[in-house]
Amino acid sequence: MPPDGEYSYTVTLPNEEATRRLMVDIAEALRPGDLVTLSGDLGAGKTTFARALIRHLAGDANVEVPSPTFTLMQAYELPRFVLVHADLYRLSVPSELAELGFEDVPASAVTLLEWPDRAGEFLPADRLDIELTLLPQQGPGFRHARVAGYGLFAPRAERIATIRAFLSRSGFGGAVRQYMQGDASTRAYERLTRAGASYVLMNSPPRPDGPPVRDGKPYSAIAHLAENVTPFIAMAQGLRARGLSSPTVFAADRERGLLILEDLGSELVVEGDPPAPIEARYEAAADLLAALHQLPMPDTLPVEAGVNYTLPRYDLDAFLIEAELLVDWYLPRLGVHLSGDRRDEYVELWRAALMPALAAPPVWVLRDYHSPNLLWLPERAGVARIGLLDFQDALMGPAAYDLASLAQDARVDVSEIMEIALLSRYTRARMLAAEGFDAPSFAQLYATMAAQRASKILGIFARLDRRDGKPQYLRHMPRVWAYLQRSLAHPALAPLAAWYRVNVPDLQTI
Repeated sequence: MPPDGEYSYTVTLPNEEATRRLMVDIAEALRPGDLVTLSGDLGAGKTTFARALIRHLAGDANVEVPSPTFTLMQAYELPRFVLVHADLYRLSVPSELAELGFEDVPASAVTLLEWPDRAGEFLPADRLDIELTLLPQQGPGFRHARVAGYGLFAPRAERIATIRAFLSRSGFGGAVRQYMQGDASTRAYERLTRAGASYVLMNSPPRPDGPPVRDGKPYSAIAHLAENVTPFIAMAQGLRARGLSSPTVFAADRERGLLILEDLGSELVVEGDPPAPIEARYEAAADLLAALHQLPMPDTLPVEAGVNYTLPRYDLDAFLIEAELLVDWYLPRLGVHLSGDRRDEYVELWRAALMPALAAPPVWVLRDYHSPNLLWLPERAGVARIGLLDFQDALMGPAAYDLASLAQDARVDVSEIMEIALLSRYTRARMLAAEGFDAPSFAQLYATMAAQRASKILGIFARLDRRDGKPQYLRHMPRVWAYLQRSLAHPALAPLAAWYRVNVPDLQTI
């Protein structure tokens, strides 16, 4: 990408299908707050392009989309965001923008602007411009498009071109693309339909290093978060080799972070509104863990010919920096700022509590083994009925961690009765498989992992709100706080529980 904050590419549009494909490329890349400008001469197809874009985003080809040439602005409530379609052709001077009500457009809206040159110096620096040019000598409807990203949109424009090239060379250039709701990460997903079959596009750009937070290392390095899609490929293949339902990888660009995956469907392990656990499906998920943890699990897995991946160990530094998210993000959100001594005491208490976790026999820890990443596949048998997603951050660590992720699901209410039943079910299965399985020690390890994870998640949800502008995760905090209280009730965690009582305000009192 050029250093001046601009990236552009050109597309030949010989027919309506090529124009539609470019429109979908743009639509799938849009985020709340984006500005897209449409340039070109009269009759070049700007309004036609805008109309198709709005209808695609609405999921309804029959939505009425009048030209805003006379109304100047038209707003649409779409599933992903509000979109404002504006036409500045009749503007006399740029200062008239304020009179049109542009200052009242919500910051979270996507703005689609025709004739942007009329805006003059009022045109924001960060935008995506699509310039359409008719080429009548090539035939009726033949167009040329220049797609240019300016400012902060420059790398995103490059990503649009990269994805299009990947789809084309993978044989999915003509696939129908449909946006899928993503997760709390920077990854994005689309459903692809080709020849009646469904696939999933995983768009996971390589993770840039954040600022150093300890010993010159960023948080992601200390916590062993995946930097690219290589761990996902390795784990997907490793899980499938053991009879589990992770998605097949049909095409991959590891360098650019793009995968085309098997579509495992959309049937969840929860139901209702608000969603609640389906007990039989959670039991199957617990059975899967019990079965997996009885198998030999190497720490090095093949990725492709000549390429292996070694899972990091869930070491003390990773456990501690995650637990410290509570004091770094959650407590400040509550107006609590610890002294250095109080923080040091917290870390030392966790250091002592985590010793059994570090000594436990290591297994594959999928790390986010909860309802958003578990699908129900009723046509399959046994533990293969659970479809597995989002395991790229997997580590070698204690078996209790993923069970705690499931039985204290951060997104749905798991009753204490159901949690105990899942823990008992898992424990019985392990005891039947291995006579020496130590159930009391595992129960202590489970409580420790559950408390560490709940502390981490409270910090993550606070960080998502404060740093990333995603307040929707705050609604889960009371549930996670309640889980934390359950876990800290274990006698082995009494010193930690005492620290929390003194230093962490009860959510019920604030």
